[in-house]
Amino acid sequence: MFILEAHKLKKSYLEKGQSIAAVQAVSLTIAAGEVLAFLGANGAGKTTTIKMIAGLIRPDDGWVRIAERDPHQDPRARRSLGAVLEGSRNVYWQMTVEENLEYFGVLRGLDTRTARRRGRELLERFSLMHKRRTAVQALSRGMQQKLAIAVALMHAPQVLLLDEPTLGLDVEATEDVKRLVREIAAEGCGILLTTHQLEVAEELSDRVAIINRGKIVAEEATEDLIRQFSGSAYLIETEGAIDLNRIRKLRRLGVKLVGDRTVYTVDPAKLYEVLEILCPLPLMHVEKDQANLTDVFLKLVQENRHA
Repeated sequence: MFILEAHKLKKSYLEKGQSIAAVQAVSLTIAAGEVLAFLGANGAGKTTTIKMIAGLIRPDDGWVRIAERDPHQDPRARRSLGAVLEGSRNVYWQMTVEENLEYFGVLRGLDTRTARRRGRELLERFSLMHKRRTAVQALSRGMQQKLAIAVALMHAPQVLLLDEPTLGLDVEATEDVKRLVREIAAEGCGILLTTHQLEVAEELSDRVAIINRGKIVAEEATEDLIRQFSGSAYLIETEGAIDLNRIRKLRRLGVKLVGDRTVYTVDPAKLYEVLEILCPLPLMHVEKDQANLTDVFLKLVQENRHA
């Protein structure tokens, strides 16, 4: 069962008297506990799609369901949604950590007592209890981001929109936020993740949807999508120089040598023959020609740019 469904969403805007199609028949789904990375360059239609999903703007055509409810018709659908926006728009900087949690909890329909209890639970979980009486503006960037996620979880939403959750964070804070995202998904919350940090999207997502010029150009399991764009070649690098006798044997085998330490074979069937020729020379590493999500994204966007 999907907790978020967007079906053939369309949205156009008037610009200088002309109709510009921002989103063209975009469909997305997210199941409970799933992380969908929704990726696109600036101007691709990503933000417009998210605003339609969140009930902020109406689609010209198509529909959205959050927990089987229409966010454009039923306020309960919007209460099933939490959001963390990139930047400083998620919390009030002059209020304390605890005040923010309580305020937004009540705003989301919790009574004061429940909001206070829920806030304390999240303070403990996010390791912010020692900062509960600190004004947000005095927190580190990482703590501010953790607080923003905690605020979005106050009313226990079924779907969480995460926009650039690790942007501008140091290494330790980034790892903290990634761990929290994994935990939240493991508890059954569906997550729509948008980010330009594609290594983060690759690490956290179960599936990827790529939008370009208002259309979805790819939507698949992350591992499957990357596998499609990965090659079958292998690169083998030795610790020291390869002697002339072995070089002759490798050339007869038809593999490519780069310098006197690196062997490149396009045919994976020849890998073990290469290793047998090199034995017992110490190896630095053996690496398969493996794509990453950045490679996939750039290739798909470039292909569709000229389509």
